[in-house]
Amino acid sequence: MGNDPLFLNKLAAAVLSAGLLAMITGFIAHQLYHPHVPAKQAYEIAAGVEEPSAQTASAPAGPQPIGPLLANANVANGEKVAKKCAACHTFEKGGPNKIGPNLWNVVGAKHAAHEGFSYSGVMQGMPGNWDYESLSKFIYSPKAYAKGTKMTFIGIKKDQERADVIAYLRTLSDSPKPLP
Repeated sequence: MGNDPLFLNKLAAAVLSAGLLAMITGFIAHQLYHPHVPAKQAYEIAAGVEEPSAQTASAPAGPQPIGPLLANANVANGEKVAKKCAACHTFEKGGPNKIGPNLWNVVGAKHAAHEGFSYSGVMQGMPGNWDYESLSKFIYSPKAYAKGTKMTFIGIKKDQERADVIAYLRTLSDSPKPLP
């Protein structure tokens, strides 16, 4: 740049030449290659609400009845699976509440009855006791069973794992409830 008075002119000519070359190359490529545009889109997005198919309609809306599964439930496996719950619950007699209530003697207990735990209004308003079926439905999907619950656990979808956990919870009592 020091002694050449035409350096900036040469630089501008190089940039313009490169742009002109790119433009001419584009015109030639367009003449040689003609892209085919399909008449119909390959993937259409249907507008409106889709009706459920017969297969979807026949799928169960929730867990299958837990009674028959409890007959073959494995308490040791239930204890292992219940470790998922240990982040929020304790299991020992007289154990403290954590994010969730202590689960000692939960089978057969009234809903929202564990002393010292602050239940959501939805749980406080639920009548009845934690029988085997209600526990199964709750563990399957807490949000579906008690809409508005504070419990954020997604649930245990595998029927036998859920039966194993319920069988384990049944043992957490001085006098376990009889199986159905």
